[in-house]
Amino acid sequence: METPPWRDRIRTEDELLEQLEAQVEAARRRRAAALKEGAGELGSVYALAKELDLSWTAVAHAIKKYTTE
Repeated sequence: METPPWRDRIRTEDELLEQLEAQVEAARRRRAAALKEGAGELGSVYALAKELDLSWTAVAHAIKKYTTE
């Protein structure tokens, strides 16, 4: 089997990267929504961060950046 020309391979890989970036963005938004729900359930971003063993600033940043209200 012959390898496709390099231009075609680059185009194919660029398309794949675009699809993966879109999936990552969607996953970040879903994760942020779950973090926001968890913070509401536990009473604060700090309590959620402690529960997940994450920094509260990272949790707060994710919620702020990827959720809208």
